[in-house]
Amino acid sequence: MKKTLLAAGVAAMMMGATPVMAKTLVYCSEGSPEGFDPAIYTTGTTFDATSETVFNMLVQFKPGTTELEPAIAKSWEVSDDGLSVTFHLRDDVKFQTTDFFTPSRPLNADDVIWSFERQMDKDNPYYKLANGNFEYFNAMSMGELIKSIEKVDDHTVKFVLTEPNAPFLANLAMPFAAIHSQEYEQQLIDEGKPQQANQQPIGTGPFQFVAYREDAAIRYQANPDYFRGKQPIDNLVFAITPDAQVRYQKLMAGECQVMPFPNPSDVQAMKKNDEIKVLQEPGLNVAYLAYNTQQKPFDQPEVRRALNMAINKQAIIDAVFQGAGEVAKNPIPPTMWSYNDAVKDDPYDPEKAKQMLADAGVKNLKMDIWAMPVQRPYMPNARRAAELMQADLAKVGVDVNIVTYEWGEYLKRASAVDRKGAVILGWTGDNGDPDNFMGTLLSCAGVGGANRSQWCYKPFDDLIQQARTLDDQAERAKLYEKAQVIFKQQAPWDTLAHSTVFMPIRKEVTGYVINPLGLHSFEGVDIQE
Repeated sequence: MKKTLLAAGVAAMMMGATPVMAKTLVYCSEGSPEGFDPAIYTTGTTFDATSETVFNMLVQFKPGTTELEPAIAKSWEVSDDGLSVTFHLRDDVKFQTTDFFTPSRPLNADDVIWSFERQMDKDNPYYKLANGNFEYFNAMSMGELIKSIEKVDDHTVKFVLTEPNAPFLANLAMPFAAIHSQEYEQQLIDEGKPQQANQQPIGTGPFQFVAYREDAAIRYQANPDYFRGKQPIDNLVFAITPDAQVRYQKLMAGECQVMPFPNPSDVQAMKKNDEIKVLQEPGLNVAYLAYNTQQKPFDQPEVRRALNMAINKQAIIDAVFQGAGEVAKNPIPPTMWSYNDAVKDDPYDPEKAKQMLADAGVKNLKMDIWAMPVQRPYMPNARRAAELMQADLAKVGVDVNIVTYEWGEYLKRASAVDRKGAVILGWTGDNGDPDNFMGTLLSCAGVGGANRSQWCYKPFDDLIQQARTLDDQAERAKLYEKAQVIFKQQAPWDTLAHSTVFMPIRKEVTGYVINPLGLHSFEGVDIQE
């Protein structure tokens, strides 16, 4: 009880006056959101602060699984030919009432249509505001897939597709498909400040946005009109704490009740602490080093494979992950269907790597390796990983310069087609479908966006595009297995690791479920007094 009250006191300082009996949960988040419009971004840090709190999608994943269940849509039907999906909306979903917006009506079909048109209609003010840079929407070719969106009535919406698309429903459970208020955003357009939607979001979710103090804290309140009922906790605070050791100290002191991404070296001590519960599971993730395949000499597969063979990935697992992970050989994790275990990884062989570089005419190579400034589920310490790569590559005559930027800027610059060198990044699956890895991260449509290797290779792209159109999972799996063979031959990435995910929470927290998709949701979470 004492430590819970301490956390509430810390939260009260962040939030101003708080009723004495109100329950406050403090989440020590690892970084600042890039903004509050989930359609524009791709990072879990931003989704935790937006789609997992403020917004809902038409469909969602059942907590702790990749199984679809209803959300704003209470039911749906797919036509026999797979070319249309009709959603029946709940009639009791209200947009949040805040100090800056009061809705005049509940959610209806107009809001659903608006939420997708803002990402696909070049005349829409929000499309123009984002310069069309909706990474997920574009990387999955949603604009080409969706032929039209039809309003059948106020609570029925029909998506007409240009071709059958197996992952379409699961894709609509992803954060980019969050449902926005047409009324709110039209009001902002009329007032000449449409950008405010990315600063003061309005959604239908379990928590409503109150305030953000940049790089310090975000505060939310339970949405009293939430269609599933008001949450057990009254106030939710994201205390932005980039340093994992500081997050751990705050968790121990009761200044926060939940923290992500502990240092692997701290996990065993956490497990021995009676005040802390450590949830864990194999991560649906991959960490990788993406070469810019449009820049010399990284445009040569032989050079990329040589660099891969110069890097000791097991040493990275041992030193950076403290053994809490495994070496990756494919762009999808072993827990995902269609994983091709027959693929052979490039061996760690510095001498052969040196010879391959010489055969390719590469001498005195200088290259940048970009290291993320934040911890992610798939990479506990990118700087340390980059240092190990730097030492390994020096042994084969490659001079590495380590580069980093603030997280939002890092992601933006990493997407540039003219980016130099290779970038450390990773991915946690969004929907349990292989297309979410191979399609989003490696398709031709993703070049200049989520495809940070800038790799467009038609034999690979043809396979993943064909796989999207099939209903039979076994047939789709065969295509993805072939695609993984091509990926390994072409080596746009050095696949580094699949991590084990640990989630420390204080013992008084109940109802928290670790998310296999790497996000952090506080719906249904409570604090025992």
